[in-house]
Amino acid sequence: MAIPIVYNLRSVRVRWASSVVAVLGIAGTVGVFVAMFAMARGFKATFVASGSPSNALIMRAGSNTEMVGAVMLDQVHIIEQAPQILRTSEGPLVSPEVVVIAPFPLKATGTDANVQVRGVSPKALEIRPTVHILSGRFFKPGLNELFVGKNAARTYSGMELGSVVKFSGGTWTVVGTFDAGGSAFDSELWCDAVILDQVYQRPPNVYQSVTVRLKSPDDFQALKDSLTTDPQLTVSVDREVDYYAKQSVALTLTIEILGSMVAAVMAVGAIFGALNTMYSAVSERTREIAAMRAMGFHSGSIVFSFMVESMIIAGIGGLIGCLAVFPLNGLTTSTLNFQTFSSVAFAFRVTPMVLVAGLIFALVMGIVGGTPPAIGAARRPISAALRGL
Repeated sequence: MAIPIVYNLRSVRVRWASSVVAVLGIAGTVGVFVAMFAMARGFKATFVASGSPSNALIMRAGSNTEMVGAVMLDQVHIIEQAPQILRTSEGPLVSPEVVVIAPFPLKATGTDANVQVRGVSPKALEIRPTVHILSGRFFKPGLNELFVGKNAARTYSGMELGSVVKFSGGTWTVVGTFDAGGSAFDSELWCDAVILDQVYQRPPNVYQSVTVRLKSPDDFQALKDSLTTDPQLTVSVDREVDYYAKQSVALTLTIEILGSMVAAVMAVGAIFGALNTMYSAVSERTREIAAMRAMGFHSGSIVFSFMVESMIIAGIGGLIGCLAVFPLNGLTTSTLNFQTFSSVAFAFRVTPMVLVAGLIFALVMGIVGGTPPAIGAARRPISAALRGL
């Protein structure tokens, strides 16, 4: 015979003061858990959005990031001949690119942060159709002009349209801003690759990566086989989306590990709160428990009833924790990408999966905190308790 759930709901309401302590402890723990994983999901989503399955990224063999890549101009010409690359009336959609890091002052603090400056070809917008001009125009080849991502324009000083910017000995004019659909490109500055090489006094005709637009995503493997087996080339070929997904792994994993550690420490306190609440409930209801046993409710029903009560408290705490963190969804912040040592802006992503994980975490705390008191309640001798009735 099972004890009605309404009995547990009434008990939580009657003992609301002790229940609130447990609820708040679990809510705080779940809030931290959800916030940290929402941050990790947001960072990963930002990088995954940077890539397209229709694009391939070509670097020197053995390079794990663009920062250490090197592709010569004669190799670029060989790559341009690949039949899998999409062509327009102006030629193959190939963009040899250069990436550098430059310090720029943050609007919020005035301190410098590392910004990724990407030198691209005039075909960059055709290769990345998700990039749209917000204001101004694209830079003109051969001129010291900057095309600024929306997050970079919002975060760093001196990025307004028409502003003159100085870095690495060069003087640049901001001629446009762009929206890259919430990807990592939104935190970058784009300019002419040849000019960027000249300003940084780098060897001419040397690029760090080459991005190409495929005729079809299905052509990727054929392109990879063709280029990696060509004796004139020593390159690696990745889908652009896979490359950027790998770039997010280190920081995403770090955030998830730190978040789990903090949540685990807080969970210990929340579980002790739940234990205290449930032991208090058992102590106050000794006679009730004895009466229910005498009426025919078996030990399993008593254990189940107290477990349900503990999970109700945990569920309420988990729901409050999730609701408290939900306003963070879409909130933009920035952090340092361990792979490139540049600052990247991203938005928290409080996804349904993260919320479900938070609720499950809360229920687990409820089970752990409710099990010992529930078993203790079921083992209470009936006769001793009934003498006090």
